[in-house]
Amino acid sequence: MMTSGLRQVLLLAALVAVLAGVLVFAMMAYARRRGLLDQPGQRRLHRRPTPRGGGAGAVLALALGLLLLRLLPGAALPWRWTLLWLPALLLTALVGALDDHRGLGIGPRLGAHLAAGALLALSLWAQLAAAFAPPLALLLAAALVLATAWSINLHNFMDGSDGLLAMQVFTLALAFAWMAARSDQPALLALALLLAAALAGFLPFNLPLPRARVFMGDVGSGAFGFMLAALAFAGVARGAWPLPAALLLVSAFAVDASATLLSRIWRGRRWWRPHREHLYQWLARAWHSHAQALLVYLGWNLLLAIPLALWAQHDAGLGWWLVIGLYMLAGVAWWQGKRACRRAPRRHGNRHAPV
Repeated sequence: MMTSGLRQVLLLAALVAVLAGVLVFAMMAYARRRGLLDQPGQRRLHRRPTPRGGGAGAVLALALGLLLLRLLPGAALPWRWTLLWLPALLLTALVGALDDHRGLGIGPRLGAHLAAGALLALSLWAQLAAAFAPPLALLLAAALVLATAWSINLHNFMDGSDGLLAMQVFTLALAFAWMAARSDQPALLALALLLAAALAGFLPFNLPLPRARVFMGDVGSGAFGFMLAALAFAGVARGAWPLPAALLLVSAFAVDASATLLSRIWRGRRWWRPHREHLYQWLARAWHSHAQALLVYLGWNLLLAIPLALWAQHDAGLGWWLVIGLYMLAGVAWWQGKRACRRAPRRHGNRHAPV
């Protein structure tokens, strides 16, 4: 991307960040007026009633940024992507907002998430059809739909500690931006920077300083889970990075969410119900600190996931071996981390107390 084009993208990203901050502040006031407050409880980590749904402001700012990106020819996304991704993003956010306001059953939510995945698969169908024979292309499209729905739900599951989800998406968006720049993909670079900017406007209200002033809510967590999947798969489709690089980046959340879900299913729990069994929730309770739990995941990304993803981008032949190794390490860390947290009450007090 030429210097002038990059300057325009950075200016647009700054606008998105500022707008996101303004809209998040407005959503906080709206949530208080409507009584949209997350109350402390057995399945929650916070001590005080806190407004939820602030992620709507960041999502709206990002949606506007994607539209304005069309005015920057050198960095604009393909029209097909914009026309299909925006409805998918807003549909995911709308279903999340309804769930935040009055609760929705698993059926409507899952249907909307699969629909969003189908729109993403449709946007990338040309690349799939060009690279694979029709039966395999259809199979991969179906897998993409399911993976997108899982990304939406995964990020919803992991949104339970101050700053954790927002920092995760912010950090990975910057990592994808770095990989897009290395592969000379200006549209993907612009998309990643706008995604990071939307979270930059939200983070000041959500970080544990000393506690979050607003929660993202399902309206934000699912929408950002969709956008991260869209960015990751679009980069793979365009050859900007191989699939292993994207899998390495999401390893922390993917292993925690997947291992916890499988564990709950194995033990016959109501896996779709809210709970506090993710590793990040155990860490926050054991250490009585949202900030320390956040730093564990941030450290994993900065010290392991991002360097290995950059390595996989450079050496695609090694990528799958890196994925196997890192996911095995993450699985061991998940298991041993929970074991250590179960022993923590002897040293730190009540493991069930809110943070």
